Amino acid sequence: MPMQNKFALTFAISVLAAAVLSGCHSTPPPKPLDQLTEQESRGHAVYKAHCAACHYDRVAQALHGPPLLGVFKKPYLPSGAPANDERVSATVLHGRNLMPAQPQTDPQELNNLLAYMHTL
Repeated sequence: MPMQNKFALTFAISVLAAAVLSGCHSTPPPKPLDQLTEQESRGHAVYKAHCAACHYDRVAQALHGPPLLGVFKKPYLPSGAPANDERVSATVLHGRNLMPAQPQTDPQELNNLLAYMHTL
């Protein structure tokens, strides 16, 4: 096999392997906004009012804080804590590192926010 063909074959295999491997670690897309339940929609409104200034919700990029996309689709939060309602609620209410505490958060708003975050 000529050297050019070997290079092309090696390159093609490398690209294919990278695509397959990166696909294994990608986050599934969030639930479309037009398909949210009433509670999830109320949670989206809470997110926009209180979280959007520091966190992206529908892209996997950090803003001032970590992205929320896929937060409940992984076993752990960026902090290393378990990704569950209890830990996320504690972070919202009590703060953590640079995230300020939000102790005045209404319990129903927090539940709505968690419902929305589960769609991400």
